[in-house]
Amino acid sequence: MSQPSPPYRLHCFPESGNSYKLALMLALCGQTFEPVWTDFGGGVTRTPEWRARVNEMGEIPVLEENGERLTQTAPILLRLAERHGRFGGQSDVEKFEILRWLFWDNHKLTSYMATYRYIRAFTPSPDPAVLAFLRKRIDGCLGIVNDHLADRPFVIGDKPTIADISMMAYLSFPGHEAGYDLAVSHPAVKAWLLRMAALPGWKAPYDLLPGKRMHCYV
Repeated sequence: MSQPSPPYRLHCFPESGNSYKLALMLALCGQTFEPVWTDFGGGVTRTPEWRARVNEMGEIPVLEENGERLTQTAPILLRLAERHGRFGGQSDVEKFEILRWLFWDNHKLTSYMATYRYIRAFTPSPDPAVLAFLRKRIDGCLGIVNDHLADRPFVIGDKPTIADISMMAYLSFPGHEAGYDLAVSHPAVKAWLLRMAALPGWKAPYDLLPGKRMHCYV
């Protein structure tokens, strides 16, 4: 007998931390997904054909749920948390805090780290001035997270939420890609990442996201 198709299809590529956020959320919720590898490095997401067919914003990931294409990781995480009853806020205060950290992560931590890591590790001749500019801002963001996690196990409090899943994603790739040794520079962040990695169903990015890998220059 043929097996039923997974309820989710995830347009992704292995180096994408935003793809990892959704893949990890699904894994932690015990859900399967069909990966749809996307040649981001080859420029497919910048073509009019792909944007018309998959995502008008020209971005990865895209999560298909029963034929509906969902884009932007933060609202998708919120939807998955509500649907599967996992990693959401219980009170109004917790729900507000999740939104507060999701917005901050998308605007600050993920935004800077994703750009910096991609330029540093996956482009052949990165501009040192650009890298220095981004690195300084990442250091500021990591300092905020390190201080915040110094006296609590997870971002919102005693239990992990989608805020943790969002904020940890780009910090979970191999350290040489971004050039950070978090155990030395930001020990509270590293301890938090280890707590997240101990959750049942957790997998590292390259173990969870299949597909052709881009050339890494570091």
